[in-house]
Amino acid sequence: MSNRDGEDEGATGRRETADERADRNWNDLLREFRVLQTGVQIPAGFLLTLPFRAAFADLDGTQRVLYVVLVLLAFVTTTLLVLPIAVHRRLFRLQRKDQLVRVGHVVARCVLVAVSLLIVGLATFVVDIVLGRTAAVVVCLGMALAVIAATIVVPALVGRRVSSH
Repeated sequence: MSNRDGEDEGATGRRETADERADRNWNDLLREFRVLQTGVQIPAGFLLTLPFRAAFADLDGTQRVLYVVLVLLAFVTTTLLVLPIAVHRRLFRLQRKDQLVRVGHVVARCVLVAVSLLIVGLATFVVDIVLGRTAAVVVCLGMALAVIAATIVVPALVGRRVSSH
């Protein structure tokens, strides 16, 4: 509900204008992107050093394919992290922060999926090299369940709990 000062309490219970809400949401997204960026940079750096090690030559065909997929996934994820900044540069000073927040929200969800895949893939890759294919399949399934719990199940439960209060 808007009051006479143009403020809106909305579903958040906050007294803020639409512009203030957009600014707050954009700042929240930027903080999330900083965390996600670190979550991509560290694995990407690890992956990029591997071909320069002698043991890389010992990888079998499946491990090499998984390696290339993970490197490409890290590059795609990094590119996705740049997207909201590119959109921000395009919309800068056009009073379109609400549109920027919507794009940022979609990109953040895509990056979460990509980082999740990267985490599962990296765990699978490392375990495959160290312990073998069977152990890697088990770890892949376990990590997939852990990532699904962390990115889908727990947030859904928290959201349900908050909305019921």
